[in-house]
Amino acid sequence: MTKQEALFEYLLRNADDSLILGHRLSEWCGHGPILEEDIALTNISLDLIGQATELYKYAAEVEGKGRTEDDLAFLRLEKEYKNVLLVEQTNGDFGKTITRQFFFDHFEHLLYEGLSKSKDERIAAIATKTLKEIKYHLKHSSEWMIRLGDGTEESHERVQESVTDLSRFTEELFFQDEVDEILIKEGIIPNVKDYRIAYEKSIAAVLEEATLVLPEKDGNSMAEEKEFTLNIWVIYWPNCNICREHIQGWNGKLITNNECLNYELCSLPIRNS
Repeated sequence: MTKQEALFEYLLRNADDSLILGHRLSEWCGHGPILEEDIALTNISLDLIGQATELYKYAAEVEGKGRTEDDLAFLRLEKEYKNVLLVEQTNGDFGKTITRQFFFDHFEHLLYEGLSKSKDERIAAIATKTLKEIKYHLKHSSEWMIRLGDGTEESHERVQESVTDLSRFTEELFFQDEVDEILIKEGIIPNVKDYRIAYEKSIAAVLEEATLVLPEKDGNSMAEEKEFTLNIWVIYWPNCNICREHIQGWNGKLITNNECLNYELCSLPIRNS
């Protein structure tokens, strides 16, 4: 694997994390528990999608095949997305959404602090700008963890259940392979394994104040992993020019009027022409 290939892969992974989590949070728009949180979650969602856009732009340039950030974001099948499983877990209740965000924010804060010192000037610039947003995300999710964990009996039980359920996905945040090894050697990215202790300490400090506890590690954290890949085609499938229904099964190619796959819905005269 070349340095260019490794960089493209790494940018895509991080962009996918932000995109998928951003879309998960966007599902709360209009459904937040209170007006202020409805707006807060929507703003965080926009921040994450903005982060993804910058990373996709750079990835497209690195790839050098004429693709755009939109091509990378939307013209792939769901199995081609490289995000960690944590970010695609379903929203559940408000407490579960906050818990998922909490685990991710603490990691992302450490990661982007490291990336801000990257020898790659473009990555360093993106990370420096992104850090300002991440610090707010971290403050927001941590304060809510304390508020819910040390709140009512019901809020405590719900958030504790989410901590127990989602904590097993944090192991993947520290996964490394050849991509990481190449870029670490070049000084482009930090070694996230060096952040493991700091991550665990920052998580533990907030959970202690929130009267919450992490489950005991059993060495089998991903044994029951389930893929909840966010199928963004559900959101971004194009509409047929005739029946106006979403084109299910779309493969990224331009759909013409007589190629609509919604046979039972589309206009018979057009389809038979």
